[in-house]
Amino acid sequence: MAGKGKVWFVGAGPGDPELITLRGEELLNHADVVIYAGSLVNKELLNYCPIECKVYDSSKMTLGEIIDIMEKAVSEGKQVVRLHTGDPSLYGAIFEQMKELDKRDIKYEVVPGVSSAFAGVASLCREFTVPGISQTVIFTRYSGRTKVPEKENLSELAKHRASMVIFLSIAYVEEVVKALLQGYDSDTPVAVIYRVSWDDEKIIRGNLSNIVDKIKKEGIKKTALIFVGDFLEPKDYQYSKLYSEDFEHEYRN
Repeated sequence: MAGKGKVWFVGAGPGDPELITLRGEELLNHADVVIYAGSLVNKELLNYCPIECKVYDSSKMTLGEIIDIMEKAVSEGKQVVRLHTGDPSLYGAIFEQMKELDKRDIKYEVVPGVSSAFAGVASLCREFTVPGISQTVIFTRYSGRTKVPEKENLSELAKHRASMVIFLSIAYVEEVVKALLQGYDSDTPVAVIYRVSWDDEKIIRGNLSNIVDKIKKEGIKKTALIFVGDFLEPKDYQYSKLYSEDFEHEYRN
């Protein structure tokens, strides 16, 4: 870690501190400055940092304030870890940070993390891409304060009937279901996971005809993912060709 300062965008994982990557943990072990998304990142991850590490909670900061801290630290030859929840490439708002760093000729790298989408499907013990059911996965969100491009309207995406994970949208669950019904059948299975991989994780299962009532009963209004698609309860599925005894490939004749 010695040498010139640098910024590392690190995926913290979905919540469970053991789900950060080995590389991410190593970077935290040697960080001089950590800027973490305090409203989402598990604070237990900060235990990986050295005692002398300076820690900032970005939930109370503007983009300009974040970049100023990065610029000052890097100019002093320090290593900066920008700790984002899940994988930083998904709804992490890292593009704008990288563009600002480019303007200042500050070097950076991105370290991937475990997305809550993958931690969630693991909790469900399901596979997104079941042969004969779906070979496509859509990650999306409902159009709220951050607008979704018209071509990515949820009702249009639903027509593909692919495996889908809907982020940042549980507060609009009624509108989400109405949009999904433009493509999926009303009995299409749905799973909502509250605080994926945290100690208080909660899974609510249903289908498009009853999931709204179930979510209202649980009082869940934030920090939850919506999973929808036949992959959740596959019926007319197939086994893959990969391990079929009558399927040849370069490693098995």
